[in-house]
Amino acid sequence: MDPQFVNLQRKVNQYREVLDNTEAYREVWKESLCQQIMDQLNHIIGEVGLKAEVEIRAEMDNLEAVVLNLGTVRSGMSQRVNDHLQRDLIKQNGALVYQQLFNGKVLVLIQYPFIENYGQPRPPKTIGIYRPEELRDPYFCRHLEELMQEITLWEDYDDDEPHQRIGFHLNFGPNANPAAGEEED
Repeated sequence: MDPQFVNLQRKVNQYREVLDNTEAYREVWKESLCQQIMDQLNHIIGEVGLKAEVEIRAEMDNLEAVVLNLGTVRSGMSQRVNDHLQRDLIKQNGALVYQQLFNGKVLVLIQYPFIENYGQPRPPKTIGIYRPEELRDPYFCRHLEELMQEITLWEDYDDDEPHQRIGFHLNFGPNANPAAGEEED
């Protein structure tokens, strides 16, 4: 082989390997991984008593997803239509999603709770992207722990965090000089 093509040949070989991996990952998803994810999630929610449903979303081949859905409920808020009628606002409680990507790898993400017609939903949080062989049983428990932590923080939202101080001493503390352009000696 001509020496000037050695680097190109290496890149061509790497490209072929990636394409072969995509096909292999898709086969693993169909043959075992999708069911393994469902089984693990169902086992864990049964053990801890979490009210949730595990479902498959399969609108497109090779882009299927396994979703642990925490359900839909009335939010407790309602919109007044008139003096005699109110429309309940619906709340999606959040979800943990295992989505097969175009290249056969698996994207794991958290969908935050949101209340329809009340603000904008928070963008999903990506936990990670995994090759099928990387998704071992302990990961599912960790992913669920992260889901529970994130949605608990969402549900318990307040702005009492210490790094978000407001008030007089923020701008005019003991070391601040309110006169513009003057420096302390």
